[in-house]
Amino acid sequence: MKPFSLLIKPASADCNLRCEYCFYIDHLENGNDKPRMTDETLEVMIKKYMKTDQNKQYAFGWQGGEPTLMGLDFFKKVVEFQLKYAQPGSSISNGIQTNATLITEEIAKFFGEYKFLVGVSLDGPEYLHDYYRKTLGQKPTHALVMRGIEHLKQNGIEFNILSLINNKTVKKAKEIYHYHRDNGFLFHQYIPCVEFDKSGQLKPYSITGKDWGIFLTELFNEWIKQDVNKVSIRLFDSIMEYLVYGRYNVCYMQDNCVQYFVVEHDGGVYPCDFFVQDNLLLGNINNNSWEELFNSKIYQSFGIQKSNWNEECNLCPYLRLCHGDCQKFRYGAPTSPNRLSNLCQGWKMFYTKTLPRFKSIADKFKKENSLTEPYLFKFPKFGRNELCPCGSGKKFKNCCGFLLSN
Repeated sequence: MKPFSLLIKPASADCNLRCEYCFYIDHLENGNDKPRMTDETLEVMIKKYMKTDQNKQYAFGWQGGEPTLMGLDFFKKVVEFQLKYAQPGSSISNGIQTNATLITEEIAKFFGEYKFLVGVSLDGPEYLHDYYRKTLGQKPTHALVMRGIEHLKQNGIEFNILSLINNKTVKKAKEIYHYHRDNGFLFHQYIPCVEFDKSGQLKPYSITGKDWGIFLTELFNEWIKQDVNKVSIRLFDSIMEYLVYGRYNVCYMQDNCVQYFVVEHDGGVYPCDFFVQDNLLLGNINNNSWEELFNSKIYQSFGIQKSNWNEECNLCPYLRLCHGDCQKFRYGAPTSPNRLSNLCQGWKMFYTKTLPRFKSIADKFKKENSLTEPYLFKFPKFGRNELCPCGSGKKFKNCCGFLLSN
């Protein structure tokens, strides 16, 4: 059983906001539901996880809905159980994704004391953020988020900004980027909003592949000017990780979706945040071991479905950077996984325009840092005189093929 991380939803889909584009809110059976993880389930989950062989690296991600609805006492118990069951020499990391509206001085102090990495959902300037991100009473939330951020900053907490790119923000790459950077937010994550209705049509707040390609290219053009060593953008970091070390650090780039587990408030375990559905229930941590869940036929089959990409993908020079993209973006997956990703056009546009620059940065980094680790590009069956699939425009033998042979 290879190492894995946990994405835990202790309050399930419950949230104090009602963002119109939220894909998870439908998991609430009705508006009065208040699902909460019990202390018993929390302890069992942590105890069993800390007994698995993870090379003593244990990663907990807390998400929702809104996980801070659980209150500070819940997270105190989290740390208590982690310390109770940790093996000698273990490294434990906690990350939490929050809308930050409920972050108080007390909560921020606790997160700072125990080194929680905090992700804050912020869609940019007030008028863009507040368009979709509203409270239950349809009130704007931007000011509340900024208040929460101030508490984090005052307590020296590392945090990153997650922006969902929807139909209103997708045309504002430059403005959003500068808003975050100029506010001193130097760690960014941009997530495409792609939601389908039952007939397979995009919902109104979703973006198209072309939109995504233009957005990412404009984002890159702003970042490359002077912020390469200043601003961290998760997608760009992931590209560099692959170009320098041949490793993937985000799940959508890989060829198999066996990456992590989602744990719902009742202990139910699922293979992916986007596919928490009855037919993909792997079991329950109260009744099953992690080994049983990992070896579940449902889990393994779900993971393998990632590689059933569309035949066109085999001809794409950027296959190694997405392997058909996240199954969520292929309408009908995982039952019909061989559809092209809705974002395919955008990825091709982005990589065509930017990959040579990324490769140049990667080459400079390797040279300056005298890396001794082997260059790990692995391309399938490319002739030495064909154009290199990395997008540089050079022949394979003079580009990545040269690096592979040296």
